[in-house]
Amino acid sequence: MIDRQHVRAGDDDRERVAEQLRIAVSEGRIDIEELTERIDRTYAARTLGELDQVVADLPQSSSALVSGGEVAGAELRLHTISGKLRQEGGWRVPPRISARAGRRGRVRIDFTTADCPHREVVVDVEVTSWFGDIVIVVPRGWRVDDREVVRRSMGSVHNRPRGPLASDGVTVRLTGYVKTGDVWVRYRPA
Repeated sequence: MIDRQHVRAGDDDRERVAEQLRIAVSEGRIDIEELTERIDRTYAARTLGELDQVVADLPQSSSALVSGGEVAGAELRLHTISGKLRQEGGWRVPPRISARAGRRGRVRIDFTTADCPHREVVVDVEVTSWFGDIVIVVPRGWRVDDREVVRRSMGSVHNRPRGPLASDGVTVRLTGYVKTGDVWVRYRPA
């Protein structure tokens, strides 16, 4: 049997733990401050044993990462390492979206002609590369709240709202983190 305490951790191992932490914060098990501290420990971990310690008090997530634009339950997952993914046109918006962009990855989520039955949509973002981007396009009258996004290193969120929330507007609540790269929010006429 392999002793995980001393086996070197790889990037995929760290990403799995980071995903488990994001799920924990979305479920209210840990807060944003603790997420930031644990994410730092995750990316500094050298062994699987150190990673196990970061999430030892959290339940194991039953959700597996899905690449591409696939729906898993009530969550749309748009995950890419180096490609481009687009969710646009007349699509039905789920209550939760997971967007991941790695090396040279780009995810574009366009809500302008989408059917959204929710007053709030949670978009959990993760950008881990200088050349990774997530672009979120919303109609005017919607609001994008980025206060829960952890900005690490050189990560940025560019969000300049174009007016107040309309009476029939939707709030898109961003969670997750941007290590490097950018999240761009664009407001367009509906």
